[in-house]
Amino acid sequence: MTYSDYLASLAPVARREVRKLRAAIRAAAPGAADGISYGIPCIKIGDRPVVWYAGWKQHTSLYPFSAPFLRASRIDPRGYAIMKGTIRFPLAEPPSAAFVKRLVKARVAQFRKDTRA
Repeated sequence: MTYSDYLASLAPVARREVRKLRAAIRAAAPGAADGISYGIPCIKIGDRPVVWYAGWKQHTSLYPFSAPFLRASRIDPRGYAIMKGTIRFPLAEPPSAAFVKRLVKARVAQFRKDTRA
């Protein structure tokens, strides 16, 4: 499956929001590569996925962003639902690009720190 195949499988509203997520994610992680993992889009550093994102009927999601990670990174999830390492954004209330960039930058920093250890 390719990113284009994935987008084609989504409803128009979810497709639009996933494209916005991808743009913000890519802006926050220059040099990262696109990929598909577990059947959904991701960005990779080297050959390892760092951030996954997906579109659904009622929301888009970013992975992995657990409540403990958000607390440690001092990121307020702004009332978005967090479940098992996933942040859900209702299609009717998408996150700002700035918020997505902040999440992704924190995740990339954690990834780089963990891979150096």
